[in-house]
Amino acid sequence: MIQHSQNEIQNEEIDFSSLGLDSNITEKLKPLGIEKPMAVQKEVIPLILQKKDVAFQSETGTGKTLAYLLPASQMNARIIVISPTAELGAQIKRYAKEKLGLSSVLAAGGSPIQRQAESLKEKPAVVCATAARIVELSRLKKLKVRDFSILVLDELDRLLSPELRDSTEEAIKTFSHAQLISCSATIPKKSLELLSRFSQKKIELIRLPQENVLQKRIFHIAIFSQTRDKIDTLRRFLSAVKVEKALIFTAKSADVHLIAEKISRKNIICASLSAKSGKVERKSTIDRFRSGKIRFLVTSDLTSRGMDIDGITHVIQMDTPEDADFFVHRAGRTARAGKTGTNVVIGNAKDMIRLSTIEKKLKIAIHPREIRGGKLIKIEDGNETINV
Repeated sequence: MIQHSQNEIQNEEIDFSSLGLDSNITEKLKPLGIEKPMAVQKEVIPLILQKKDVAFQSETGTGKTLAYLLPASQMNARIIVISPTAELGAQIKRYAKEKLGLSSVLAAGGSPIQRQAESLKEKPAVVCATAARIVELSRLKKLKVRDFSILVLDELDRLLSPELRDSTEEAIKTFSHAQLISCSATIPKKSLELLSRFSQKKIELIRLPQENVLQKRIFHIAIFSQTRDKIDTLRRFLSAVKVEKALIFTAKSADVHLIAEKISRKNIICASLSAKSGKVERKSTIDRFRSGKIRFLVTSDLTSRGMDIDGITHVIQMDTPEDADFFVHRAGRTARAGKTGTNVVIGNAKDMIRLSTIEKKLKIAIHPREIRGGKLIKIEDGNETINV
């Protein structure tokens, strides 16, 4: 394992061409409003172009997907991207196809394998897959393994969790000839040890310094509410504040549809996703939320896993999770790719006690607010209104 420090590429303003990317690749980024590489892209792209095996750690929303798709595109390499969920795979597929014009298919459980096998005959540049399905396709001789020269493990820590480790290891063995690229927001020591055991080469390890997105780019506020009044408080918040797109979390899966239903009665168009949502319903709802046809989506922690939606300006938490990691996961759905966002907690007395503990643990500032006269105001000064 070869570890790099970020000093090797300074933080001066450089463009993508300085990293070794051709103009025909960088031209695709202009319509996306992407002119300068982000920190992780500065570090990783040159190493991938040198065909080195790379593992890199960078916070959520810092440009990891582009860091491996751009050089792969220039290398004319066919690429397998393994992700822990079909939803994340679908998002990477969409990004590769719609943003970069790369032919892409999804190969994951829950859909007919024969249909996916037919799609592979078209020789897509990018195959986004779950490990178990890609191994299955390989065993059935529906996938020409040697046609792929890059294997990406996206969200490495989850792929090497006990429940997914066996299929991930089998996928790595299946593509042992390929350049291995791994990434995640967190790469624990145990994951690195496992990866080194599976890999055939020395791995270049890149750990990007924390950008402190939670502290620097997300504004956190807390609104006290009795349990029975929480949904009404949510409604009043959405009426008081200009919210372009919000993801609304609740820990209780049974409350997901209830919250959406009660909010919708007040002429606020709101959709919901729970564990009971079918695959077709889930896809339709996420597509409508992504496109902006619906601005507010209520979901639970479990059903939001793997969901990466552009343009979420607000995250609203209808309770405070006991685990700080869940709080981070929720809040991290906003302020992505260099943008800013707002995280709102609507909580009762018990929630506020938990929130105080999380505030200290994560070293963030949480600002108390209340809704009065149809406006969101600081509790310290009842005459001052704020925009969030």
